[in-house]
Amino acid sequence: MLANFGVLAEEAASQGFVSDLMRRGVEGGFFVIPILICFVIGMAIVIERAIVLYGSAAMNKDGFIRGLKKHIYAGDLDKAINYTAGQKATPLTGVIKAGLMNVPKGEDEVQSALDEAALRETPRLEARTGYLAMLGNAAMLIGLLGTVNGLIGSFRAVATVNPADKATILAASISEAMNCTFFGLLTAIPLLVLFSILGGRTNHLISDLNETSVAVLNLIVQNKDKFKNMTVSAPAEE
Repeated sequence: MLANFGVLAEEAASQGFVSDLMRRGVEGGFFVIPILICFVIGMAIVIERAIVLYGSAAMNKDGFIRGLKKHIYAGDLDKAINYTAGQKATPLTGVIKAGLMNVPKGEDEVQSALDEAALRETPRLEARTGYLAMLGNAAMLIGLLGTVNGLIGSFRAVATVNPADKATILAASISEAMNCTFFGLLTAIPLLVLFSILGGRTNHLISDLNETSVAVLNLIVQNKDKFKNMTVSAPAEE
């Protein structure tokens, strides 16, 4: 009984909140539209980046290095490459594979290959996240513009309209001003928070990428004698 009452109360509250938002949106006037556009675009970026950063680009670097070490210690370059190619395709495995493919050419070529691959993969991790801060700030400024526009309308109403209509027009103009501010902040706050979260995740993945690259390079250098006169065959298909 109490559980059913709680569910009904939550549904009523959610419906009331949605209807209140719609009412506020109508009262906010034209400037609410570009704010909502910023919100929709921003959330699309958030969803896409979350899928990449927490899904397709995520990898257990410690487990990967443990599996790679046994092949490097054994001096079996082909197995090391095939092991890397057999892992989930991520920026990390792409960088390490590029380095392993250049082991027969020497340490300098391995370092160059790792650096080049890291420079290629890093922008893919950072892609589009920066737009969230821009969209959040744009929504806030558009809300401020709508507020100023509403206040200008309220002052104009006080100066020019019939005294009997002043209160109504003044209330409508102030409502437009405050609702623009409301929607601007309602859009900007979550977008800026999500920008910080996704930016932190991006930095974490880039740090893992750099740390793993250095660790693998050191492993190759320490075991370089085992790789002498080695050639690289094509890696097995994943």
